[in-house]
Amino acid sequence: MKITWRSPSNLALIKYWGKYGRQLPKNASISFTLQNAYSETSLSYEEKEDDGKIDLTFLFEQKENEAFKAKIVKFLGSIVEYFPFLTAYRLHIESHNSFPHSAGIASSASSMSALALCLCSMERQVAITLPNEELFYRKASDIARLGSGSASRSIYPHLAVWGATELVKNSSNEYAIPFGEEVHEVFKSFHDDILMVSKREKSVSSTAGHALMEDNPFAEIRYQQAHNNLDKLLVALKNGDLTTFGNITEQEALQLHALMMTSEPSYILMEGNSIELIKRVQAWRKATGNHLYFSLDAGPNLHLLYPDAIKEEVTAFIEQDLLAFCEGQQYLKDQVGLGPLKLT
Repeated sequence: MKITWRSPSNLALIKYWGKYGRQLPKNASISFTLQNAYSETSLSYEEKEDDGKIDLTFLFEQKENEAFKAKIVKFLGSIVEYFPFLTAYRLHIESHNSFPHSAGIASSASSMSALALCLCSMERQVAITLPNEELFYRKASDIARLGSGSASRSIYPHLAVWGATELVKNSSNEYAIPFGEEVHEVFKSFHDDILMVSKREKSVSSTAGHALMEDNPFAEIRYQQAHNNLDKLLVALKNGDLTTFGNITEQEALQLHALMMTSEPSYILMEGNSIELIKRVQAWRKATGNHLYFSLDAGPNLHLLYPDAIKEEVTAFIEQDLLAFCEGQQYLKDQVGLGPLKLT
């Protein structure tokens, strides 16, 4: 049997940075689900004698990758309580991304969500459970969260909220919930063009970055500010308030990098061209009055966020003024997407 899912990355608008327990967030977050930045993962399985061990072969980008395989074996071993049948099958996993791995485009979100969806589909076939679609996706979000916190949000189309907060009904620390139906139509066709400042692997993993929040002197202030920003952003998303949306999104991105700079040890994840691009975006917005905003994940690459109505103007701006500051003069055109897609 073979199962294949394509699952997207996502861009957090309110950033999750800091966790406790088993992959539980210190603050609630909300994200855009992307369309073109995705992982495609296939899971094949055949019966074997149940010896209580995970039996896995793994290929990434059509090549063996022992480091990734070790992480997947460890992850699968940690979730046998959720999928007790795993040790009774030989597993073969193949995965690839549509974008550079570990360059700050949340590859763990897309890859772990795709794997979680494959596992839940396997449960449907092997154990004949999870017939209900809501429960299927909720469990997939929960399992994805155990592999990568942000992966919990990639399960749903348009936007998703992860983290318990009184601001969002039915929100939970254990899984994300869909939020696309709650927002103004302008945000469902929003663009997110990713300027590839660097394709190199970032200097610190997200796991290590989260751990640094334990001793960060601004941690508690940050969690309160994230809550306040979420409160304001939710209103802006529902009302179609692009100015408030942009101001908060940019503030959140810069605060994430400021937290890394003030950690011990400290890390600077932006590069010189990241700063230059930010300045140019700010200047163009001021000169034109257009609603073009930026965001960053934990890396140097800039996400340009804008409504569909100004697509042509922004594309011309990127290609004429910004590509010179991108590695290989490359960028990834993306937009708010429809969520994961089962391919087989």
